[in-house]
Amino acid sequence: MTTQGKWQKFGPALLILTLVGMLFSSHILPYTQFSEPTINENYTIELVAEDLGGPSCLEWVDENVLIVCDRDDGRLVALNFEFNTTDSEWNLSSSSTWLDGFFQPHGIHFAEDFIIISDSGRLTRINHSGPDSMWMDEVQTNERWVLIEGISVGNHQTNAINEMTNGTLIWHVGSTCNICVEEDERNAALLWVNASTGEHRVLASGVRNSYDGVWVEGIGYLFSDNGRDWDGKHPLEEVNLLINGEDYGWPDDDPEHPIPAGTVGPVATWTPHSSLNGMDVRPANSTFPGNEYTVYATVFGSWNAVIPVGHEIVQIDLKENLTNSQGWSGEVTSFATNLTTPLPIAFHPSGNYLFYGTFSGGGSLHIITANSNLSD
Repeated sequence: MTTQGKWQKFGPALLILTLVGMLFSSHILPYTQFSEPTINENYTIELVAEDLGGPSCLEWVDENVLIVCDRDDGRLVALNFEFNTTDSEWNLSSSSTWLDGFFQPHGIHFAEDFIIISDSGRLTRINHSGPDSMWMDEVQTNERWVLIEGISVGNHQTNAINEMTNGTLIWHVGSTCNICVEEDERNAALLWVNASTGEHRVLASGVRNSYDGVWVEGIGYLFSDNGRDWDGKHPLEEVNLLINGEDYGWPDDDPEHPIPAGTVGPVATWTPHSSLNGMDVRPANSTFPGNEYTVYATVFGSWNAVIPVGHEIVQIDLKENLTNSQGWSGEVTSFATNLTTPLPIAFHPSGNYLFYGTFSGGGSLHIITANSNLSD
């Protein structure tokens, strides 16, 4: 059989197999470790905990206890750390399931006498008697009160639950689809929630998939928002400044109209389809680079890209910009790369250590530390 005949016979099948292989590869690339983590020589990255399932949130209880949401196993894990002052190292003294019975938890918020957990389409409140040495055991047996339930979960989930300075809560709720008109206005939105009654309403709409947010003193509430797939280099991933009642563009944005008329544009952007997710503000006394308006964020990586993107932690330095309608703009730079699916992120209360969780590979926790010779 001639070469031309072989191609006519087998070519279409080979082409289909090649396309299927490329599609499969694009789906697994975000979960693949390409090389060792890379960071500036002034900092080190080390593994401090493994077998955490699918880490999706990090929240410090105090300077030694870190709570991790495990999306895969529907639980919250308590990690107890001890800091060895002699070696200047963090040692994990214990790891245990603290609370379970949830479905894909993505956020937790600690208040003075209660906690709130965000899982699939639901917010749950558990009361406690105060942050003493016993309350963590007490919470395990206390009654769970469902504040909100029945929010649709589809392409995206219900994510972080955070607190504003006035004590009200902000809940990040993703869209059910890539591009559609939602039947429930609570999807693709940020919601205001009354922690005592469960009363809630839409704070900001047109937010396709916001994973997390953080209050920055002097600026306001900043939140991540990941845009539509399958539109090439559109759209950029966004960091937005929350303005009550505003629309942030989705699903009406398109390559020709990235900021539709009547909607609010971002204060910072990053690589399209790279999935900028977890966020934390740089503490004022931190040894990490930045200033009082600096935020650090994880960039997970995307299956919607032939060439790998993401897999990094970025530094976002905000500054006043009167040409921007919101009065602020952010310069975004890579701080650490080759991290493999980083998702939740949290500064230690001291401000001198940055913890992040990797979602794939069984779930692990890493710490970034400034070298001892790094000057303040």
